[in-house]
Amino acid sequence: MRRGERRSHGGALSKAALEEQPDGGVMEAPPGSRGVSPPAAPGSAAPGLRRSTESEVYDDGTNTFFWRAHTLTVLFILTCALGYVTLLEETPQDTAYNTKRGIVASILVFLCFGVTQAKDGPFSRPHPAYWRFWLCVSVVYELFLIFILFQTVRDGRQFMKYIDPNLGVALPERDYGGNCLIYDPGNKTDPFHNVWDKLDGFVPAHFLGWYLKWIMDVILCNGFGIYCGMKTLGWLSLKTYKWQGLWNIPTYKGKIKRMAFQFTPYSWVKFEWKPASSLRRWLAVCGIIFVFLLAELNTFYLKFVLWMPPEHYLVLLRLVFFVNVGGVGMREIYDFMDDPKFHKKLGQQAWLVAAITVTEFLIVVKYDPYTLMLSLPFYITQCWILGIILVLTWTIWRFFIRDITLRCKEIRRQQQEHKSEKDKCLSNGDGHSPVPDEQNGNKLRERKF
Repeated sequence: MRRGERRSHGGALSKAALEEQPDGGVMEAPPGSRGVSPPAAPGSAAPGLRRSTESEVYDDGTNTFFWRAHTLTVLFILTCALGYVTLLEETPQDTAYNTKRGIVASILVFLCFGVTQAKDGPFSRPHPAYWRFWLCVSVVYELFLIFILFQTVRDGRQFMKYIDPNLGVALPERDYGGNCLIYDPGNKTDPFHNVWDKLDGFVPAHFLGWYLKWIMDVILCNGFGIYCGMKTLGWLSLKTYKWQGLWNIPTYKGKIKRMAFQFTPYSWVKFEWKPASSLRRWLAVCGIIFVFLLAELNTFYLKFVLWMPPEHYLVLLRLVFFVNVGGVGMREIYDFMDDPKFHKKLGQQAWLVAAITVTEFLIVVKYDPYTLMLSLPFYITQCWILGIILVLTWTIWRFFIRDITLRCKEIRRQQQEHKSEKDKCLSNGDGHSPVPDEQNGNKLRERKF
């Protein structure tokens, strides 16, 4: 996740002060996009800037054609397209085809409206419109999930045939753990058939997903993705970002390099979650981890209950969707946690990600409750119970028992200080605390006056 300092209105060179953030996270604010406030005065902290500089950012503030909002252009093109369909194209007599076409056209019109008119998010690279597009896709996907949730199990699975006629068919059983041999000498035709059978789209998806996350995992694929991701984070955090308008660069090589860098972070800052700093932050971080794990679980259960094979393009598109919306959602959640006075409500993308995750899980519960209710092996149940007990015990100790103990110690210390002061007063023989000579002189002068 990324964040950059906002650019000045006059296009003058401005240096961005960045806020510090979590290990392995970055944040970004749109440079010169709609709804951006002017920079703070020199020496003052702008709203939302909370910590020290991690990397330096220089931006000349060039507001070129690439960054402008083209609302009238999009409206004109959309009107021409609808006019062509209405006036010049003959409507087919196929009801199913017209229904699909009408739904697709409705979605496209909504996406055009959202990309040009929706509120900007926290990211700006490669372009704010890119992140507005994924916000609108989130709305469409959530509406689709709500529709599926209100169908019967049979109708919901058969509805998938309207998207792909090959869907709506029960999946054959697939054995992932029965034979784990990499080289199978018994199979003369293809000794590596176990590798090819199990290398579906989830293998690169796991790598790329954990490349962008920092929650630890012991699986080799996830661990390697974490390692590569942390190395990339370290390199980006040490860079000095100097952004210059494309037309202000004199050489073609510089222009091409600038175009390539458009797909890199605008700036780099660290996240600091500090989950143990307060009970509110601890519960929030636990909730984030829970939603993360639930979204991962939905990946496998959702394709199972809707009869979608792992290699189907819809399964992979969902993974691409979460890669794009997950980072924005995490940034918005962090802002809401870290500065609730400035960010008074949860961000729009974070709200949608949470709603989508919950709706997906409700579909899984409705479509196949039997699989979810299967009893776990006893040793796995023991591990879960032990883990929950340890987390609850630590929470109670850290935020209740420890705080009460520290408060009692503070009260005891204050009582001891008060007792020592009282003993000093008694030793003076007047029963009152001794008054310094300077204070006595001041009181005498006040009386004379």
